[in-house]
Amino acid sequence: MPRSLKPGSKVTWKSHGGEAEGHVVKKLTKRTHIKGHTVAATPDEPQYLVESETGAGRAAHKAGALKKR
Repeated sequence: MPRSLKPGSKVTWKSHGGEAEGHVVKKLTKRTHIKGHTVAATPDEPQYLVESETGAGRAAHKAGALKKR
């Protein structure tokens, strides 16, 4: 689980279409809503808002789901 993720970090993650690539937009540390879904982020268990390189949009992922490129 990468701990050094910050905005601009290039990352990959598993997607239903295979492996996706993109970058971190920001670290989420409180409950928020993205595309109609609730993201249960907390300061102790943050999630990361990532944007796909293909322009498929933004999504939130736990640090353990992301690999730094």
